[in-house]
Amino acid sequence: MPIATPLTELLGITHPILSAPMDTIAGSRLTRAVSEAGGFGILGGGYGDRARLQTEAAELKGFAPFGIGFITWSLAQQPELLDIALDARPQAIMLSFGDPAPFAPRIKARGARLICQVQSEDMARQALAAGADILIAQGTEAGGHGASRTTVDIVPAIVDLAAGRVPVVAAGGIADGRGLAAMMMLGASGVLIGTRFYASVEANGAEEAKQRICAADSNDTVRGVVFDWSRNLFWPAPFTARSLVNDHVRRWTGREIELMQRASEVAVEYAAAKAAGNFEVAAVFAGEAVGLIHDIPPAAEIVERIATEAEQLLAGRRNSMTAAKNSSPSPGGGGKDEQPERPSHVA
Repeated sequence: MPIATPLTELLGITHPILSAPMDTIAGSRLTRAVSEAGGFGILGGGYGDRARLQTEAAELKGFAPFGIGFITWSLAQQPELLDIALDARPQAIMLSFGDPAPFAPRIKARGARLICQVQSEDMARQALAAGADILIAQGTEAGGHGASRTTVDIVPAIVDLAAGRVPVVAAGGIADGRGLAAMMMLGASGVLIGTRFYASVEANGAEEAKQRICAADSNDTVRGVVFDWSRNLFWPAPFTARSLVNDHVRRWTGREIELMQRASEVAVEYAAAKAAGNFEVAAVFAGEAVGLIHDIPPAAEIVERIATEAEQLLAGRRNSMTAAKNSSPSPGGGGKDEQPERPSHVA
C-alpha cells in the first residue's frame, strides 16, 4: 500500500517523495520523470537565468503535478522571474534561503502552494507567518547550500513547531527507503531528495559528476565557502555549501581569506575548468548520502525503490506493534505495567 500522509493529500501525489530543485541539475526532464513516477518533481530556478527558466518552464506548462524552486535572496534581485514561473501553472513554488514574505501574496494569488525550506525554528516561524503550506526541514547533511543543524535534530523540532498546521518534509542525507521510513518516525510527512536524483539518468549533470557521486563515500564531502567564493558568489550567513572533495577545495581550505582577495582571478580559472568538465576544480554539489549511492538509474526507478522499501519497513513495524500488543498480558493478568503506544505519523 502506498504511504498516505498529509503531504500526499495536499499535493495529490502517490508517494511522499519530492525531488530537490538543484540549480541547473533539476531540469524539466528530471522534474517530469519524478512526478510521472508518483512523486513531486521540482524544477530548479537556479540563480536566475531568464532564458533557461523560460525554456524549462514551458516544457512543463500544462503538466501536473510539479513545482518550481528558487533561491529566495537571488530571486529578490530579479523578482520578475516569479511571474515566468507562475505562468507555467506549477502546483507549488518552493523558496529557500531568505524571507518568503515579499513573494507569498503573488504565489497565493495565482493558486500555487508555497513550500518553504528552513534550517531553524526562527526561519520556520517566518515561513508560517508568510503563509507557507509546506515546510521543508533541511539538515546539514544535505548537498548544496544549507546550515549546521543535523536532520535528526531539525526535523522533529520543526514538526513540533508546526504542530500539525502544515506538513513537514525532511531533507538532508536521505537516499533510500530507510531514510524515508526514519523521517516518518520523526514526524515528517515526506522527504525532499537531491543527491540521489542527481545520480539519475534524467538529471542534467555531467556523466563524470554522476560517476563521482557513485564512487564517493560519506567521508568525501565537505561543507564550506570555497566553491561559492571561487564563483564570485557570496552567500548570506549562515549558509554554506556541501560538495565532493576535490583538488580545488583541498587547495583553498584554510586559505579562504586569500581566496577572497583573489576571487576575480580564481573565478576566471574556475569558469574555464567548469566549461572543460574538469571536476578536480569544478564542484560536484552532493550530500553525505553519497555513501548510499552506487548506480545511475532512471528517476522513476529511484522513486519506486525508495517508496517500496519504506512501505515494507513501515508495514513491518506496524505488524510488529500489532503482534506485540496482541501477545501482551491482559489488564489484571499480572504482567508489567503496559506502556501507551506511541502514535504513528503514517496515515
